[in-house]
Amino acid sequence: MDNSNVELITKMVLEAVEKKNAAQSGEGFLVPIGVSARHIHLTQEHVEILFGEGYHLTKFKELMGGQFASNEKVTIVGLKLRAIENVRVLGPVRKNTQVEISATDAISLGVKAPIRESGNIVGSAPIAIIGPKGAVYLNEGCIVAKRHIHMAPKDAMAAGVHDGDIVSVKADNERGTIFNNVQIRVDDSFTLEMHIDTDEANAAQIKSGDTVRIVSC
Repeated sequence: MDNSNVELITKMVLEAVEKKNAAQSGEGFLVPIGVSARHIHLTQEHVEILFGEGYHLTKFKELMGGQFASNEKVTIVGLKLRAIENVRVLGPVRKNTQVEISATDAISLGVKAPIRESGNIVGSAPIAIIGPKGAVYLNEGCIVAKRHIHMAPKDAMAAGVHDGDIVSVKADNERGTIFNNVQIRVDDSFTLEMHIDTDEANAAQIKSGDTVRIVSC
């Protein structure tokens, strides 16, 4: 093993120990916030219905885990024909189309979107999606995303948590909000970040880049 690899491993271990000591001291494990606005994941079939045959999503901004915000945007329509325009599509394409909105969006659209982990769309709310070339109606697929924390394995080790754990976190600001039922999601491709939607962020007076602390595991 060359010196550069030894230095990198040593740095990672020291960072993990430092974070673990902070967590055990009662301060709690520090996590940055990423506020997640409404967005859509599409199958390739639905991409082509909405944007044209043979169409592929184009990249606007890189996100964690190989995902990206695309340049493409669509309109979503609820059962009462209420619409929200300019909803961004995230890539790459998935095996199931999924619409993620806030609880306020659900009221505006007139849909009963359940709080779910991403990917769990069975029995979720129906929604229509309109693009420049066509429209798609989903019998299910619209959810309010469950709040969660993305972590790499080294961060999970430092925080003393595992994939699938449910924790509570606290925002040490003027509101002093505590978020319960926060799911831990661990993967090598993840960057440490807690995702909440715009409703939660506004209520707690939190913005992207602020930090919270895990206060119970």
